This record gives sequence, structure tokens and C-alpha cells, in this order.
Amino acid sequence: MPPPEHFARREARALALLRERGAGRLDHPGGTLLAHLERVHARLGVWGARPALRLAGLCHAFYGTDGFATALLPVGRRAELAAVIGAEAEEIVYFYASCDRAASYPTLAADVATDAPSDVPPDVPPDVPSGRSRGAGAADGEAVPSVAPAFRDRFTGHVHCPDRQSRRDFAELTAANELDLARIDPAFRAAHGPGLLALFTRVRGLLTEPAWQDCRAVLGEGASAP
Repeated sequence: MPPPEHFARREARALALLRERGAGRLDHPGGTLLAHLERVHARLGVWGARPALRLAGLCHAFYGTDGFATALLPVGRRAELAAVIGAEAEEIVYFYASCDRAASYPTLAADVATDAPSDVPPDVPPDVPSGRSRGAGAADGEAVPSVAPAFRDRFTGHVHCPDRQSRRDFAELTAANELDLARIDPAFRAAHGPGLLALFTRVRGLLTEPAWQDCRAVLGEGASAP
């Protein structure tokens, strides 16, 4: 892995590009889009994310998202962002931006064998719905479904089954993004908190433990206002 200074230079160049493209002038909950991106980047660092994922967190809105239409760069200019943050980080940014959430969320963790934690409120759907059978790699008491993850690219319409690492990065970045909004905006948390907790419970097998613990702390029934 390159030395820390390598990624520090990339972060500095990414911040310069974000400012050049107007991220510091775009309104966003909690201030500006740039401030939000910096908080997401910092949260991923707290969770121990590798440098490429942290860079992707800083730049995750460059192409817009399914929940934030404003793009700082068109997807036809991906090479420009890759030149600044590296190919690995840019691929995570594109993957995140391209997600058709309504089509992709339901099966995002469909092949991950995991049980719902015992302390999840009873109204939160379990990780593994009934009717799924155990499969290869499942431990006793665990279940894996027969359906494969189906991810729809909203830019191209292409549906595919991404590898698990791509989905882990996506889930971690999604959690960092949504939890920042929930922390900064009580109205957002009140309106969307239960649905987000249900989502992150379903994909818990893709999340790191620090990310999952933050989901519980921010979105759980006992969460307090910031």
C-alpha cells in the first residue's frame, strides 16, 4: 500500500476539485454539500475504512446519486475524477452513484448469511426472511437465500450481481452518508430513521461492526437529538 502521504495528497487534490466544482456553494442539510462530504469522509475514518473508501466517501456525490440529483461532474468525465483520487476510489464513487435504490436495496445482502441481532425492535424486519434455505458456507442456525443480489445501474439500466467487496463498500458508504443526515437533521431522522434502521439491519452482514454500532446509536429507539 502506498504511504499515508500519497493518500493525503489525493485528499487535498479532491478537496480542491470539489471546491472548483462548487460543492462549497451548494446547500445541503447541515450547511453545504462540501461540509457533508467532509463529515462522511471523517466518519469512515472513525470506522477504520481503508484510504480508497475514505476518498470515495469524500467524493461520493460527484456524479449525483439516486437521492441527490445535482452532479458535480457528468459520468462521461469519470477519467477526470479517477486521475485525482485513483481508479479504485473512483470505481466506488461510480458504483454508489449508479445505484437504483428501489431496485437494488431489496437484495443487496441476499447472499450474506446472518441473523438479525436480538436487540432489534420487533417491528424491524429480520435479516433473513422465512422460506430461505441454508446453503454452502452457512453455519448451523444461519440461512442463506437462493436469490442472488441484483444491482441496477440507473445510468445504463444494466442489472448485474456485484461482488461482495463492492457491496460491502457500498453498504459502509451508504451508512456513513445516511447517518450523517440523521445526526444533523432531527426531522430527517424522525421521518426516515425507522426505514433506515430496517435497511441496515437487513444488510448488517455487509457492515463493519463500528458502522453497525453507529446505526444502532443514531437510529435506535433510544437515540437522542443532537
